[in-house]
Amino acid sequence: VTSPCKILKCNSEFWAATSGSHHLGAEEAPEFCTALRAYAHCTRRTARTCRGDLAYHSAVHGIDDLMVQHNCSKDGPTSQPRLRTLPPGDSQERSDSPEICHYEKSFHKHSAAPNYTHCGLFGDPHLRTFTDTFQTCKVQGAWPLIDNNYLNVQVTNTPVLPGSSATATSKLTIIFKSFQECVDQKVYQAEMDELPAAFVDGSKNGGDKHGANSLKITEKVSGQHIEIQAKYIGTTIVVRQVGRYLTFAVRMPEEVVNAVEDRDSQGLYLCLRGCPLNQQIDFQAIRSAQATEGRARRKGPSLPAPPEAFTYETATAKCREKLPVEDLYFQSCVFDLLTTGDVNFMLAAYYAFEDVKMLHSNKDKLHLYERTRVLTPGNTAPTGTHPTLWVALLCLCWLCLL
Repeated sequence: VTSPCKILKCNSEFWAATSGSHHLGAEEAPEFCTALRAYAHCTRRTARTCRGDLAYHSAVHGIDDLMVQHNCSKDGPTSQPRLRTLPPGDSQERSDSPEICHYEKSFHKHSAAPNYTHCGLFGDPHLRTFTDTFQTCKVQGAWPLIDNNYLNVQVTNTPVLPGSSATATSKLTIIFKSFQECVDQKVYQAEMDELPAAFVDGSKNGGDKHGANSLKITEKVSGQHIEIQAKYIGTTIVVRQVGRYLTFAVRMPEEVVNAVEDRDSQGLYLCLRGCPLNQQIDFQAIRSAQATEGRARRKGPSLPAPPEAFTYETATAKCREKLPVEDLYFQSCVFDLLTTGDVNFMLAAYYAFEDVKMLHSNKDKLHLYERTRVLTPGNTAPTGTHPTLWVALLCLCWLCLL
């Protein structure tokens, strides 16, 4: 699925037209305003198709701010000025950053070390929250993963197959908000078959401020794996494309996770509170049903063969190749193979666990074995409680009354 939103093109054109403009004298300011008006005109042309795009809304607000800062009139010529090349010594080459732009260095020697948390999203999709709960969700369409005072992350999930309830992440937008003298606002956006190694404006660091290199993008594997280091907030983000779909993993200090202005709205952010109950899928129950069906099929030839490419037995065997420990990552792998028939989902689970090993601060919590879910009032019995046990308890209560 290719997005009709052309905001990336608008961003690139403005960046190309104004690169180096911060070195201009005051007499050339009208040239910057001309490029800015052209930028605004470009965003208006794509407004209808970009209505739900975070990068688009970020650009619109950024244009308004720049108009005020440079005293630009909204009326005037919009022809693009001549292209500029980056002068020597541009911020892309800076190596030093002030101490305030390095989160860990800003702690005093006698202060307690920061506590780090991890969140990941992968596969069909499976979510591991900052509190180490593990959920499988529907969440079709655009959903916020993170939204705090420093950054915003939004994912878009689309059906894997037409008419299928299985979804996977097809688009990811990350907005790093401007922070003191460290970084300018930067937007990163990835889509299916497009995993850039730069922000949408073409840069690879935090812009023109003195601490620009406290935010950097590194390409680990071309078109498959990028890493974003935001040292000014002690955060590491890993984005991968596995098959056609994207995976996301982050390591973030608790202080940053909880830095929000409106605490009442925290429940909207998937990495913090998990998926809404009506969006959760009990994949363990489905997996058990598949296993039971597989055993029944072995006992007699009466049941028809499943339409999926994998049976329960072949799916478990395949997942065991990369995930030898039968934890929730292994179980999600089996679920995804049965649901989609796409072996790339096995690799997504494998890389998701590899990212956990790299990013999680508590090595004793790498593997998760019990799916955590908030139960509704009408569903308060522990999962897996056998009916016979409830009968026995009722009989015991009756005897006590007698």
